[in-house]
Amino acid sequence: MDLQPYVANIQRQLEVTAEAGGEEARALAGRLFAPLESSVRLTLQDVLAVAAEEITIELAPGSVELRLRGRDPEFVVTPPPAGPPSGGDEADEGPDGWAPAGDTADRDDAAMSRINLRMPDHLKARVEDAASRDGLSVNAWLVRAAATCIERADPGRGRGRRAASGAQRYTGWVR
Repeated sequence: MDLQPYVANIQRQLEVTAEAGGEEARALAGRLFAPLESSVRLTLQDVLAVAAEEITIELAPGSVELRLRGRDPEFVVTPPPAGPPSGGDEADEGPDGWAPAGDTADRDDAAMSRINLRMPDHLKARVEDAASRDGLSVNAWLVRAAATCIERADPGRGRGRRAASGAQRYTGWVR
């Protein structure tokens, strides 16, 4: 998503507002916008991140993530899985029609389950900070943390499944 049209629109609005103040106000507006452009972009990204998190809450068990590619944000949508297969034993399903996580995890890696997690406020704040630093929603960060812990506990299983799924992607910095 290119934020430039939105940033340019804010700049035009500032210029229109400065017109009412005369030549001196126009010159001031021109000098102010260059340093404000970064703040405007960050604010727009913050709004998009909050929107993605709110949509994720409504879309659960699906999710929406906001990722940055250079200076441009992009949304990554993981739709909720289709309902349980027809003809299944309804006694095994939860009240909302979804099968328990233990039953679906072995059948379909794409299946999602919702859980309620209680944690102390101080830990919740640290998790939120860590997710924010990584540019992830709290949910995405917790899923990644859980997967990392499980892969450490059983490293052979996680790597074997990843290698079978296709191309691997590496990110980060190298010295």
